Amino acid sequence: MAGSSRSEQRIGLLNGIAAYGMWGLVPLFWPLLKPAGAAEILAHRMVWSLVFVAVALLVVRRWAWAGELLRQPRKLGLVALAAAVITVNWGVYIWSVNSGHVVEASLGYFINPLVTIAMGVLLLKERLRPVQWAAVGTGFAAVVVLTVGYGRPPWISLVLAFSFATYGLVKKKVNLGGVESLAAETAIQFLPALGYLLWLGAHGGSTFTTEGAGHAALLATTGVVTAIPLVCFGAAAIRVPLSTLGLLQYLAPVFQFLLGIVYFGEAMPPERWAGFALVWLALTMLTWDALRTARGTARRLRAQLDEAGDGVPTEKPGTARDAGVVASGGPDQAPAPSLDPAPPAPVAHASASASAGPAASAAPPAAANGKP
Repeated sequence: MAGSSRSEQRIGLLNGIAAYGMWGLVPLFWPLLKPAGAAEILAHRMVWSLVFVAVALLVVRRWAWAGELLRQPRKLGLVALAAAVITVNWGVYIWSVNSGHVVEASLGYFINPLVTIAMGVLLLKERLRPVQWAAVGTGFAAVVVLTVGYGRPPWISLVLAFSFATYGLVKKKVNLGGVESLAAETAIQFLPALGYLLWLGAHGGSTFTTEGAGHAALLATTGVVTAIPLVCFGAAAIRVPLSTLGLLQYLAPVFQFLLGIVYFGEAMPPERWAGFALVWLALTMLTWDALRTARGTARRLRAQLDEAGDGVPTEKPGTARDAGVVASGGPDQAPAPSLDPAPPAPVAHASASASAGPAASAAPPAAANGKP
C-alpha cells in the first residue's frame, strides 16, 4: 500500500513538473506563429481550445455541469467575467513574448502571489501576518526599483499579475473543474474570436490560409498547448500535497526568465537585477512563512488528536499539511480537471482561486487554465 502511495506521488510529481515546465517553455512556441499577429494568435487559441476541450469532454461523456451552469445566471456571469479577464491576460502575454519582453512577462508571474495577497487585503478585508506585510512591502519596493530601471512602470508585468489575480478571485466564486472551466470560458470567447478571424480573412489579413499548411497546423495546436498542461496539472493536483505544487509553480516564471535572458538575449542592467532580487526576496519570505505556519498548524492538529485519543492521521485529505500552499500561476490551477482516471487522491486538490486566503497561505493557487 505504501509502495502504491509512493508510486502515485511520483506520478503526480512528474505531471506537476511537466505542467509547469510546459508553461515555462511556452515562450518558445508563440514566436513560431509569426507572421500572425498577437490578436490573430489569441483568437485561434480561443477557437481551438474550445474544439480540443469539447472533444475531450465528449470522450469522457461529462456534460451535466453545462446544464447546471446555464441554470445559474450569476455563476454564468462570473464565467463571462473570467473569460474577459483571461482574454486580457492571454493577449498581453502573447504580445509581450513576440515583442521581446519575455523577462518582463516572467516578472508578472513572479509578483502575482504578492498582488493576490494585496487584493485579499483590499477586497476581502483579510488580515496578514507581519511577514506577509513585509513581503508585500518588499514587492512594492521592487516595482519602484523596476520602474526606475525600465524608465516606466513595468506595465506588462502589472497587467499580467493583476489580470491573473482577478481571474483567480472570480474562479474562486465559480468553483468549476479545470477542464470544465476552460470549456465554459472558451465557449464564451468562441463566437467573438471566430467572428474576428472571419473578418480578418475577409479583409486579407489572415495568415491561416496564406502561409502554408504548416503554419495553419501550428495555429491549430494552440488549443493543445493550452489544454495539455492543464490535464497534467490536474493529474498532479490529486496526487501530491499542495505545498509541493506551490513550490513547483515557480518553475514556470524561472524558465521564462532564463529563456528571456539566455535564449532571447534580453538586457538585464543592474537596476533590473536589483528589482528582481527584491521580488525573489519577497517570495522567499512568503514561502518560509507559509511552511512555518503549516508546520505549526500540523503540530496543533496532532496535539488535539492525541488529546482526543484518535492518533495521528497520515496523508488524510484536507489536513493541515497543505495549509501552507505557495501556488501562483499558472496557466492554469483549479479543482483537478478529472480527465485523469486516477483513484481518489490522498491529498486535497488545488483550489480554484488565486486568492484562497493570503492569511493562511503564502500565495494561494491560481486558476488552472489561466496560465500563459
